[in-house]
Amino acid sequence: MNELLENPTCTSKLNTNKPDFDWRSVSRLMLLSRALDDIEEHELVPEKLVFNQFSARGHDFAQILLGSLLTHPHDAATGYYRSRPFVMSLGIELDEVVASPLAKSGGYSDGRDIGVVCNYPNVNRKGAMLFPMCGGVGAQYSPISGWAQSIRYHQLQLKDESYAGAIAVSMGGDSSMSTSGFWAALNISTTNNLPHLFYIEDNGYGISVPQEVQTPGGDQVANLKAYKNLKIIDGDGTDPELTPILIKEAVEYVRSGQGTCLLRLKVPRLCGHTFQDTQTYKSADFIAQEQAKDPLPKLRSYLLNKGLIAIDEWQALEDECYTAIRASVDSAKLRQQPDPDSLTRYVYAEKDQVQLRGGLAASGHTFPVQSEQPKPEGARLNMLTAIRKTLDYELETNPKVLVFGEDVGPKGGVHAATLGLNEKFGNHRVFDTSLSEEGIIGRSVGLALSGLMPVPEIQFRKYAEPAAEQLSDTGIMRWRTNNQFAAPMVVRIPGGFARRGDPWHSMSDEVEWAHKVGWQLAMPSNAEDAVGLLRYALRDNNPTIFFEHRSLLDNGWSRRPYPGDEYIIPFGQAKTILSGAALTVVCWGAMVERCEKAALSLDLDIEVIDLRTIQPWDKTAILASVEKTGRCLIVHEDNRTAGFGAEIAATLADELFFSLDAPIQRLTMPDIPNPHNALLLEEAVPTEQKIAQSMKKLIEV
Repeated sequence: MNELLENPTCTSKLNTNKPDFDWRSVSRLMLLSRALDDIEEHELVPEKLVFNQFSARGHDFAQILLGSLLTHPHDAATGYYRSRPFVMSLGIELDEVVASPLAKSGGYSDGRDIGVVCNYPNVNRKGAMLFPMCGGVGAQYSPISGWAQSIRYHQLQLKDESYAGAIAVSMGGDSSMSTSGFWAALNISTTNNLPHLFYIEDNGYGISVPQEVQTPGGDQVANLKAYKNLKIIDGDGTDPELTPILIKEAVEYVRSGQGTCLLRLKVPRLCGHTFQDTQTYKSADFIAQEQAKDPLPKLRSYLLNKGLIAIDEWQALEDECYTAIRASVDSAKLRQQPDPDSLTRYVYAEKDQVQLRGGLAASGHTFPVQSEQPKPEGARLNMLTAIRKTLDYELETNPKVLVFGEDVGPKGGVHAATLGLNEKFGNHRVFDTSLSEEGIIGRSVGLALSGLMPVPEIQFRKYAEPAAEQLSDTGIMRWRTNNQFAAPMVVRIPGGFARRGDPWHSMSDEVEWAHKVGWQLAMPSNAEDAVGLLRYALRDNNPTIFFEHRSLLDNGWSRRPYPGDEYIIPFGQAKTILSGAALTVVCWGAMVERCEKAALSLDLDIEVIDLRTIQPWDKTAILASVEKTGRCLIVHEDNRTAGFGAEIAATLADELFFSLDAPIQRLTMPDIPNPHNALLLEEAVPTEQKIAQSMKKLIEV
């Protein structure tokens, strides 16, 4: 990614003059935040109207100063559960800030998520967008690295100068620096010299665990001083004179295009981790020392001593803020409850309701002509070549597509699916990443939220496990923000056996993605379907797992002529491979070839259906077929217990029980990992012979 290493000079759109803080605005936001904390702690929590209360007292001053400097229309930030003052400083309506913790209608999520996990789409681009917060500590870091990369990409590759001087900011506590997400983001942003500001609020504790337990010497920032391409700014986050200087220096360093900065400010946590935390792990003397560091009295004294505010003005402002919060709380209590009838909306994209931020659809992107009718051309291609050819065309026609992962660049991928694409499209379009699946998927989130189409590759199915948190959070993003945000992407994951198996490279386990809310899952069995499904996914408005079975990548049966550059297959449409009336066989992936050959060997009028996509799956086609045949055999490579075949069987039993002439049968892998020895693999995986035996036995029932 050499292009990403460039430091574009900022245009006149960037104000390089040091801004003066509006101290009245800063004071007002601090007082509003304190008043809300007070009412929540003494009223709303005891009344059980608020269940998740995280006070920001002590953290609030520096947060507000930082937020007030994020004025660029393409700034973006991620926060965490103690970031409410920062969120308020970005311009969110006060009533939404107050109502959301009460889980009332409206707010950040319409009652779907806890109030401290907030977001701010800022559709008018008046300052920073706040990414949807996540409940997991450290999950906020790698997505904002993706946004930082998107700033460079929009400016340098898409030639959009409005991105000049924009920055990405991630907020986190000191203990979040122990997470894999922090280290993944640090590697991404420093390696590529991205405009990323890490803001660390160091209060010395992770709930009850002191920094000495978290990191050698109890000071992670000191340990990072040798890190390359990382500017470190360190100091007090409560001093009205020093703190603004440190924050301005950090923001201006990143805005000027010099690279990544880590700003660590030490702040007191003037409360427990949550309202319920009594802090018995701290001594009375230590708590008293923390209270003495409260930035609010310091700010008040500073403003009074400098003649920037009079004592009666301060008191009036304090009264005004409490009154405003009191009124907002009373108003929030009167809000309606969220509508239960809308509870299942926005798990997936709705064509007439496009999300506010994220993905190609939100920016009104248009695609080339597409067709559901294949136009076969040329010789038969293997699936690997078909995938590469599809990626090539979409990269060529859509400058917002980026393909990346471990070894996908000059090497062309460990399976060669991206061979030649780096050479053709360059390091900014097809590039290698550090070895961190958390970082690969997290980066994809930020790129997607910026309006790009990321196509990350996970080398093998098992290697997706380190990215599980980012994948889960991505899938539920649309639902938990009530369709304000979505991060469409296509995650390519090869998996399954290939000649031999093993527990690490040959896992199938596709059912996990069927269970992950918000994700689509495609599992093509041949080259033509791979083209149509992949192209559809790359143009769709939902995140998709595209599962590439390793045994099919260069399989003779799976070879097909290229179906043309317009060909798409909408998800949820199964394909009937063989028609028959005696038995319905449902299969997908590598089992399709085996089921077809088994059925042909028997000549018993068997219907074989390739599901093609698992989420969504074509329930209508399966029900219609089983209604006709009265019998069903489900064949899949995944383990038997809770495999997706169980879902199909349960659906058939529920909706077609009285149409069945025989019990529904499943033929699957036993509940074991994929074995390496060829003989053991043959025993474990459904073979053509085993499938034929099961077909014959079920027809004879």
